[in-house]
Amino acid sequence: MTDPEYMDRAEALLAAIERGCDRINDETDADIDNQRVGGMITITFRNGSQLIINLQKPLQEIWLAARSGGYHYRHDGSAWRDTKTGAEFYEQLSREATAQAGLALRFAA
Repeated sequence: MTDPEYMDRAEALLAAIERGCDRINDETDADIDNQRVGGMITITFRNGSQLIINLQKPLQEIWLAARSGGYHYRHDGSAWRDTKTGAEFYEQLSREATAQAGLALRFAA
């Protein structure tokens, strides 16, 4: 993948996360806060825990930091997949957000 293709896909992912946070706040009592600075989004939950998603441009990866650990994702042509487990990014983000918020939350592309 070229650098411009990576940036297009990565920016689309970050925009989808921002939209997902807005939708979750409109539809649930989760009361999550999301803040974007450049290529990084910090999602803060009511209990003070956070998820951090950031771009790793030199590696063409997306990184997710959660209470359960850190995850690295590369685009396989159709989806962002964890480099160790093959898990899809939005599924993992939804699991981590659900665990940290204490209620079912769903993110999607």
